[in-house]
Amino acid sequence: MSNPSISVQISVLPNNPGVYQFYDSDGKILYVGKAKNLKKRVSSYFNKKQEYGKTRVLVKKIHSIKHIVVATESDALLLENNLIKKLLPRYNVLLKDDKSYPWICIKNERFPRVFSTRKLIKDGSEYYGPYTSMKTVRTLLDLIKGLYPLRTCNYDLSREKVESGKYKVCLEYHLGNCLGPCEGFQSEGEYHGQIADIREIIKGNFKDSLQTFKQQMKDFAENMEFEKAQRVKDKIDILENYQVKSTVVNPKINNVDVFSIISDETYAYVNFLQLSHGAIVRSHTLEIKKKLDETDEELLQLAITEIRQRFNSTSKEIYLPFPVMVEENLKVVLPKLGDKRRILELSERNARFFRQDKLKQIKITDPDRHTKRIMAQMKADLRLSEEPVHIECFDNSNIQGSNPVAACVVFKNGKPSKKDYRHFNIKTVEGPDDFASMEEVVFRRYKRLLNEEEPLPQLIVIDGGKGQLSSALKSLELLGLRGRIAIVGIAKRLEEIYFPDDPVPLYLDKRSETLKIIQQLRNEAHRFGITHHRNKRSKGAIGTELESIEGIGKKTAEQLLKSFKSVKRIKEASVESLAASVGMAKAQKIYKSFH
Repeated sequence: MSNPSISVQISVLPNNPGVYQFYDSDGKILYVGKAKNLKKRVSSYFNKKQEYGKTRVLVKKIHSIKHIVVATESDALLLENNLIKKLLPRYNVLLKDDKSYPWICIKNERFPRVFSTRKLIKDGSEYYGPYTSMKTVRTLLDLIKGLYPLRTCNYDLSREKVESGKYKVCLEYHLGNCLGPCEGFQSEGEYHGQIADIREIIKGNFKDSLQTFKQQMKDFAENMEFEKAQRVKDKIDILENYQVKSTVVNPKINNVDVFSIISDETYAYVNFLQLSHGAIVRSHTLEIKKKLDETDEELLQLAITEIRQRFNSTSKEIYLPFPVMVEENLKVVLPKLGDKRRILELSERNARFFRQDKLKQIKITDPDRHTKRIMAQMKADLRLSEEPVHIECFDNSNIQGSNPVAACVVFKNGKPSKKDYRHFNIKTVEGPDDFASMEEVVFRRYKRLLNEEEPLPQLIVIDGGKGQLSSALKSLELLGLRGRIAIVGIAKRLEEIYFPDDPVPLYLDKRSETLKIIQQLRNEAHRFGITHHRNKRSKGAIGTELESIEGIGKKTAEQLLKSFKSVKRIKEASVESLAASVGMAKAQKIYKSFH
């Protein structure tokens, strides 16, 4: 420990749960964290060499430590979340959002109005939400308006004013959108009965409303009031149609919050699904920028607290992909199969789609950030010491040992750099020996780069398994480059990634961007190599056809192809034009052979 005062500060920390705060020499807050055991957790920052660069920088800056002891780890979690929002430390993940989300308000009035708002006024009114989409709010309000005739005016409908006849019904009454409580045409009890049904619909419970309307329809039909019965039937259809559109999961699953997380090297995406009466009533995904290589557990823990506070969730049960520490009064379920597991998978799918959409937007709007993210991901996935900005991939091509060639393709910043592609004709190897060919090509490529003092790649990809990788390694050793350039092999069958001196291959997720880049490299090298091989093979076939003519050798065949460009043109040429290239004697032999 470089700072003696730090060791003194750590020595007096208690072994209790609590929250710790790191400050720099100027007294600025650097980081807020929580711990089950304050002394152990804070000591861990200084007792070991930190793996990640950002954490090392943080530790160097710590000058003083403050702490707050709490009763339980659950209290520490809530306090940490509040302190991060209040102090905004530089090295903490900030789960903040500049949006003000819409709510549905049932106004605290004698005849309550129901409307959307972005402002919460503490006047006894009821607020439902917040909703992540204004479209959802409008759909719900349109549904309510279609089912229940409610007032939209902002008159003060106190009993005295209504009884004194102060107000007259407006156009809304004549259109049938309001039952005229302003003139006492609708009782307070009847109106509040509608409001009670509306509360349940907003919560996602349509059962009571459907039963009420079905009874009404039956009563009207029995009294021969078929027009009224039809109007109520229309309302039932609207309600049932809306209920079908909302994702009904399982009616037995009631008031549950579902959380899942998808993350990469720089960002994490936490999806939140809220279930009420068996239907998903809310979905929201939170994007979190990582600051100190936080684990998924840490990020999910923070996000749960933040999202539940933001959306005023009162659910007592939550579904999670793995255990994390949450508030004491919450029941945590880790679904393994059945409907509960399918809901969790739906949440994960939402998070994944959200991430894909974000990445597509970034690719268009901020290509530099997109490239940096992919480079960081590749560095982590392939356990590299630096980002593979410059990658080279080698592939051999030969058919039954003939015309052996090899290709080297180059990617820079994750994209093909075609001007740097190179073809190789195998010179020292006889017959189809892929291992020896790979050894020769890798040696020639990097000997030349070293001689010409050209920049070396950060990563070499060999198309092949352990055998080809070992051959390439021999060449790197001869050139003194082993250890200076990272090298991996990719085997075709199961897309296994092989590392030097490691018999166990790495299997990357089939959807991972790292694997996609390596596959693209391999496919490009294969395409480039095959094209060169075909050209060489066809030229060889042409040369053989000409050389089969008596008296025509290799040099004459090359001279003819140089002059006429193709065998077809040679066949169509006159004796005179052939003679101009190779002399009359040979011209007559060639002409006679083809005619």
